[in-house]
Amino acid sequence: MNAESNPLSAHINADARQVWTMLREPAKVKQWHGWDYDGLDAEIRLIFFSAVVEGPDHKSLTLDGGDVFRIEPAQDGTVLTMERGRPDTGSDEAGLDEDITEGWISFLQQLRFALERHPNGTRRTAFFSGESSDGTSILGKLNAEQLGQPGEKYSLTLPNGQDLSGRVWFRSDKQVGLTVEQYAEHGDGLLILADQPVIKGTRDKPGALMIATTYGLGAHSLREIWGAWDEFRARHYPSSDPLVTSKLA
Repeated sequence: MNAESNPLSAHINADARQVWTMLREPAKVKQWHGWDYDGLDAEIRLIFFSAVVEGPDHKSLTLDGGDVFRIEPAQDGTVLTMERGRPDTGSDEAGLDEDITEGWISFLQQLRFALERHPNGTRRTAFFSGESSDGTSILGKLNAEQLGQPGEKYSLTLPNGQDLSGRVWFRSDKQVGLTVEQYAEHGDGLLILADQPVIKGTRDKPGALMIATTYGLGAHSLREIWGAWDEFRARHYPSSDPLVTSKLA
């Protein structure tokens, strides 16, 4: 299965050494993995630097639990693939495992974006996840069903009137990533939107996840962006926790 058809593979326009560095230096991992919150440093240490096994040729990295990153040089760059270690679990645990798989899809695309667009940049993020008030897709709530394929241009207007424009970065069965011109002083930022299925005992209704990654914006612009998403969250995902954002100096 190639990178175009496997959502757990990403073709990155960078050489294998650069990709390896993004996996093996804590400060680099922090520039793409997940979103900023108080426990991010500890999460990175646990996932990437605790009980991991490095391949002798820097072409693989096996994480505790059996998940494996594989790095393959390719034409015009590198293919980075995550091979999931599949635990023998029941249906409830399988639902949680699906959430983890979807998380790796997001994180691979965040790594690709950081390395291709902002390899030395400092990101500022906003995040929320929660159960939907009416069970509909987050794309439907944003009137974004018309989004095209990767590379195609798009434009959206958020419910509060904020305009977003750029190109589709990636698509999978449950996720879409968008470059956003308004999310960076130079270049663009990244917006990931994901639908989440019901998981008995964890999520009783369909849910959604949003990660907004920005670069170089001032505090005023960030507060406007974050305020718009928190307003959207409170309206459509009222049981969710408030937006989680980077700290401003």
